[in-house]
Amino acid sequence: MLHNLSVISPEWHTLHMSAEKEETIMARKGVMSDQLKVEIAKELGFYDVVQKEGWGGIRSRDAGNMVKHAIEMASRQVEEKK
Repeated sequence: MLHNLSVISPEWHTLHMSAEKEETIMARKGVMSDQLKVEIAKELGFYDVVQKEGWGGIRSRDAGNMVKHAIEMASRQVEEKK
């Protein structure tokens, strides 16, 4: 489905890093707003971890799912504008 994410998001490589390092890179590049990250974390069911441990406490899988979810949201918005 989304095999070549580097075309969609140059930050694809961050999926393969630790969550803490990914948080630093995402914050520096401003990939997602805090509001969007919170919304997605709530939807995916791990916001409680964020509240207890911060963004560095989430699993790599959850960070990857956040990015995937954000890309899917953006793709839907693009399709709706057509």
